[in-house]
Amino acid sequence: MAASSQITSMEVKTSKGHLKVHKMKKKVLRKQVRAQHTLMRHEGIECISHATQSLVIANAGLGNGMSRQQLLRIVEEYGLVETLLMPPNKPYSFVKYGTTEEAKKAFDALNGKEVTLEDFGQNIVLYINFVEKAQKTLKHRRVKHFGYEFCYDNNNVNKDKPLPGGLPEICDLFLEKCLKQAYIKHKPDQLTVNQYEPGQGIPPHIDTHSAFEDEIISLSLGAEIVMDFKHPDGHTVAVMLPRCSLLVMAGESRYLWTHGITPRKYDIIQASELGQKVGTITADVGDLTLNRRETRTSFTFRKVRRSPCNCIYPSVCDSQKGQQRQVQPSFPHNDMEASKLEQEYVHKVYEEIATHFSSTRHSPWPRIVEFLRSLPKGSIVADVGCGNGKYLGINEDLYMVGCDRSKSLVDICGEKNFQAFVCDALSVPIRSGSCDACISIAVIHHFSTAERRLATISELARLLRPGGTALIYVWAMEQEYKNQKSKYLKEKNDSKDKEEEVSIGGAQTPLSDQMPDSSSQDSACSDRLLNDLNGEGCAAKSVADSRLPVHTNRTSFHSQDLLVPWHLKGGTKKTGESIDTVLSAAGSKESQELSPVFHRYYHVFCEGELEAACRSLDCVRVQKSYYDQGNWCVVLEKL
Repeated sequence: MAASSQITSMEVKTSKGHLKVHKMKKKVLRKQVRAQHTLMRHEGIECISHATQSLVIANAGLGNGMSRQQLLRIVEEYGLVETLLMPPNKPYSFVKYGTTEEAKKAFDALNGKEVTLEDFGQNIVLYINFVEKAQKTLKHRRVKHFGYEFCYDNNNVNKDKPLPGGLPEICDLFLEKCLKQAYIKHKPDQLTVNQYEPGQGIPPHIDTHSAFEDEIISLSLGAEIVMDFKHPDGHTVAVMLPRCSLLVMAGESRYLWTHGITPRKYDIIQASELGQKVGTITADVGDLTLNRRETRTSFTFRKVRRSPCNCIYPSVCDSQKGQQRQVQPSFPHNDMEASKLEQEYVHKVYEEIATHFSSTRHSPWPRIVEFLRSLPKGSIVADVGCGNGKYLGINEDLYMVGCDRSKSLVDICGEKNFQAFVCDALSVPIRSGSCDACISIAVIHHFSTAERRLATISELARLLRPGGTALIYVWAMEQEYKNQKSKYLKEKNDSKDKEEEVSIGGAQTPLSDQMPDSSSQDSACSDRLLNDLNGEGCAAKSVADSRLPVHTNRTSFHSQDLLVPWHLKGGTKKTGESIDTVLSAAGSKESQELSPVFHRYYHVFCEGELEAACRSLDCVRVQKSYYDQGNWCVVLEKL
């Protein structure tokens, strides 16, 4: 009887326990539903039943005393937090995890959990719901066109059907000021007025090149908003457009990057700069919040183009698709053509840009410094293609001499009290076998045929004594290697002086002006080299029998032989086939003046190509080869 009573008592306690758990679950569910309704009412965001990467956490907002630091510590226990958003004065927050599994783990652990607010000592209960990553686009924004109607289906205008009345007179004073400030070169004749309500946006796009001139300006009235810019290589930049601000898109930002506004009711911005004029939005998860959108009206002014676009971005230019620009040279088919190509698109260019080029070449590369410092004291070293001489003073225990095809760069070496002279890399006036070591940094990729590239390596070998070593660097086709992007790709927007070409393969000047006697070329060796290289598996497009493509700076290569633009700063426009004139991108000091653009010839090397060229010479052996920040490198030894 006693045992029976004991069992009955345990059953009653278990039943009460189950009832308590059931009541708690019902309470949590009610709170969840209430949080869902609040989110729908305040944000227009609908909670969902299936798991996603994104959660909304009720009772954990800035509005009820939860600090950003405490919430971040709580949610980080369950996985990698990509984004933590805490709307101002709201009792809820949003968190996005790296994976759905991590979000599910946080949901199971935190839903209904009681925590203590560190700043207030008050206990609160967290209620969690899943939300989708993005909301649906809200269409039907209000639009009005003046001058010409802008067609959104093709981002173009019908130039033969101007709208009556032109632009409103009220715009004249504003446009005159823009012209005076040199934000634009031409007075616009087309205006689009857009009114964006919260939740509305516009798809990413590039205004058609052939439709409008370079500069496009957009005045933002009403509320601020975040505009998203995207580069063809996938890199994105979010930029806050403050109220009463003027956006100027010119050069690369106008022709190459897409721009658009994501349809949503809140923008992600820096919490520390809330209410201030904000520029680029960074990814600091500890300093992000949501800013509620309000009505914004944009006035976008354009100048209708009356001639084909001749920009330096042919890959995205409708005027240049299916045809090659006249300024682009052809791939050389013989040594004479190669010499002329290098004269026009290498030697002349470096003479023009020497001062600006030198100002961007001041940081020696660590592995080259390591090579020079490893040489015995008193070694005689030739820097063939020394540029501005940044490696000539690395090791004072060496006897170093530099040579370069560019007189202007050699003069800069002289100003630094370095020993350097002008010569050709195919014929260096130094006695054979007199050097303990040589370096050739970012030179050989400027030679336009395999035979000429092999001849420069052979000339380096001639200078070395038996046992002497040479270090060679060339620009690599593979700018992403072993899942790592090169410095050239990664530094798209944060190079010191914002110059697009600051770290292009070192870009030291080659020394090939004179055309060597064709009989001096070892045709058998060249044939063997070309056969070796055919098996390297490089995926580059062949440019034989075609025009050389113009490369888009800071993007991956799609051809081994190409022209790379250099935007000259502080220079004047020169005459010559290798020069275009463009306006610098908005935001820089150069946005108010024309800057010449020079095209330099490059042959970028595939993996194994440089090593194969070196191995084709019987007088040397390859000690080692490696990849260094977007360059293929070889250390060879004279036998």
